[in-house]
Amino acid sequence: MQQIWRRFNGERIHIPIHDEVENAIKRETAKGHNLKVCIGTDSQVRGKVVEYATVIVFLRERQGGFMFIHNSKLEQKQSIKERMLMEVGMSIDIAYRLCDLFDKYNIDMEIHADINTNPQFKSNVALNEAVGYILGMGFAFKAKPDAFASSSCANKVV
Repeated sequence: MQQIWRRFNGERIHIPIHDEVENAIKRETAKGHNLKVCIGTDSQVRGKVVEYATVIVFLRERQGGFMFIHNSKLEQKQSIKERMLMEVGMSIDIAYRLCDLFDKYNIDMEIHADINTNPQFKSNVALNEAVGYILGMGFAFKAKPDAFASSSCANKVV
């Protein structure tokens, strides 16, 4: 099943996300922009449904940025730990599918986990597993408060 992706303005992306990301990389590098990509997922529980938003954020060095968004829903009761690891898994899934492009075009990419490094917060219960999962897949990562792709960008569109 192909995921439905869109731009921040709501415009639907009609080609596979891999192709759209490559087009964006070619377009932006042709304009002379140095790019960095941050991938993150956030979720919100609404009744019995968990809504997720995964974002691919492109940062242009000193020139702003843009993002692609994918929303999904899951009707399943989850603990906070399960939900945090599901978010990380969704981010890793898309990063894994796109990492050949980032390697090909020499673009730095990191996973942003919406997990707090402060043990006083509930999401911290998933920190060790999330870090192991992300690093085990060979990706760089950031957690809160530095994980803006998940805690700010995805949070706005979930």
